[in-house]
Amino acid sequence: MDSQTVVRTRRALHAVAETLLAGPQYRTSGTIRLEACPGGFATRSEPWLRVVGAELVAAGRYLPLVRTTCAVLAAEVGVAVGAPAGLYQEGAGVGSEEVIDVDPAAAEWLARCFAIGDAALRGTFPGSDPVIWPEHFDIGVTVDAANYGVSPGDDFQPEPYAYVGPHAVQQGEFWNAPFGAARTIRDLGAVRGVADFFSHGRQLLAGSA
Repeated sequence: MDSQTVVRTRRALHAVAETLLAGPQYRTSGTIRLEACPGGFATRSEPWLRVVGAELVAAGRYLPLVRTTCAVLAAEVGVAVGAPAGLYQEGAGVGSEEVIDVDPAAAEWLARCFAIGDAALRGTFPGSDPVIWPEHFDIGVTVDAANYGVSPGDDFQPEPYAYVGPHAVQQGEFWNAPFGAARTIRDLGAVRGVADFFSHGRQLLAGSA
């Protein structure tokens, strides 16, 4: 699939995650934390909503995320559309009346990347609790003053990538990004490659302590 389709789909899914899942969950249950689920991502508390592929799932209803808006979807599932208020400055940048369009193949690829990230984080950091954060729409954990995770893409890198983001600036070949280190999921492959990347970054940081 072409990169424009992936970016368009990622932007649409980010909007859904932020304004239909995290926002309503924050207003109802006091948390913005989302999580990976088979085929996509989901809330952790009420309202119980999830995205699987190119559909929003709510109370047994499957609503296609094709040529629609977050406002229309919110009305369909009975939630108030909108991002969590006052918690962060960035976000999807998609208005509730803006038409969104999710490509099923691209959605499947992005869901796979979240699943890879979730598994690699749990394998590298036993007992960790990977969270999908609605601000940047990435899945990650923080361990020993460093962020580890997988992003589905952003302005820095348009395709999905794994990252290690130490809180202190590092020097060396491994650290190839403004925030630390990044490698695309395509380059790293599946769970083992991403886990090895996390482990390498962790080892380097332990040596610099």
